[in-house]
Amino acid sequence: MLLIALTSVAWCGFVFCSLLFVSKMSILEYNGSAIIAMCGKNCIGIASDTRLGAQAQTTATDFEKVFQMNNKICLGLPGLATDIITLRRILEWRLKGYKLRENRDMGVKTFSHLVSTMLYEKRFGPYFTEPIIAGLDGPDNKPYVCAMDLIGAPVLTDDFVVAGTSSENLYGTCEMFYKPDLEPDQLFEVLAQALLTGVDRDALSGWGCVVKILTPDKVIT
Repeated sequence: MLLIALTSVAWCGFVFCSLLFVSKMSILEYNGSAIIAMCGKNCIGIASDTRLGAQAQTTATDFEKVFQMNNKICLGLPGLATDIITLRRILEWRLKGYKLRENRDMGVKTFSHLVSTMLYEKRFGPYFTEPIIAGLDGPDNKPYVCAMDLIGAPVLTDDFVVAGTSSENLYGTCEMFYKPDLEPDQLFEVLAQALLTGVDRDALSGWGCVVKILTPDKVIT
């Protein structure tokens, strides 16, 4: 009887510790994601994995995380799948309203400020996503990339940004493959190889890759 009691106590302790560990998991990691945006020569590229999971369980392999907002803006949304869908729909609605009022497409810097403001408005009950914005700015089509946290604090750079559960791995692969002034074909190859290599070491992301390349006259997927 004593042995049974001790076994029961040990099992209860194990279950409690397991639940405690799970409860500390970031909600941003629940569905898994991996996104890279990278600057090229008069072009910009953004890539994402296609996995949708519930922690370690894969539920779909065709989940969209990178969205073309207009001809010169792409948005990457890692994080909680429900908030990704919600935020995308709200931003599309805002972009359509802007075009109706202004009779022109929104620029990438304006769009970046819009996203940052929207996230900060919800800071006490935030959207659980950390957006990446990639686009071509102005008449000279200067590459622009920006990453944010879940309350909209922006980080600007002139080379690449990463986000998602495999971001630590992606930093290493991007630093290895990236070179300045990549042509569109080279940029596609670098993005694809960096992403596929990075997600190989992350169980919460992967199952395919989608790459979008924005040039002044077309968008290649």
